[in-house]
Amino acid sequence: MHYRGDVAGPTSSTSPDIAQEGGHEGARSRTGALVVRELDLSDPAEQRLLVELTDLYARDAMGAGRGLEQEVKLKLGAAVARHPTTFAYVAEEDGIPLGHALCFLGFSSFYAQTTVNIHDLSVVAGARGKGIGHLLLQAVESAARKHDCAKLLLEVRDDNAIARHLYSSAGFHPYRCGHASYLAMEKRII
Repeated sequence: MHYRGDVAGPTSSTSPDIAQEGGHEGARSRTGALVVRELDLSDPAEQRLLVELTDLYARDAMGAGRGLEQEVKLKLGAAVARHPTTFAYVAEEDGIPLGHALCFLGFSSFYAQTTVNIHDLSVVAGARGKGIGHLLLQAVESAARKHDCAKLLLEVRDDNAIARHLYSSAGFHPYRCGHASYLAMEKRII
């Protein structure tokens, strides 16, 4: 599935026009066309693109503030391709990658339905404020609806006001069950 939108200016509050594309090659040839397309994770070139975008995201101050370890970069593409519930989107303008969304299907016992975890969502620094994050979220939501998912899940840093605003404007809210908020936690085992 492909989405196309004319890129709005950095101060525009209008969302880009979205249309399904039959194939991304035709959309790429349109000057100024922003395309969001699903990555073919069986293709090594697409895997390398995912690794590159994930590394850029990791280097950002709102990521880890440093790039991925070399060992991780060498393993990530193939590991993601082997994971049975992975899907990913890339946003491109004239063939230049500007952002990505890396997602995994999960399951909610409270809904007895599949969920989508948006594990990574990034837009390169020079392309922010153009509606690319919204287009990526719309592509993920469309895929989630096709899979009859109950909900989309993601994590965001407390101090990432820009991303929190994006997610809020797209309908996300802090996770709650009953009247209590949930806190994301982790335990590293490697």
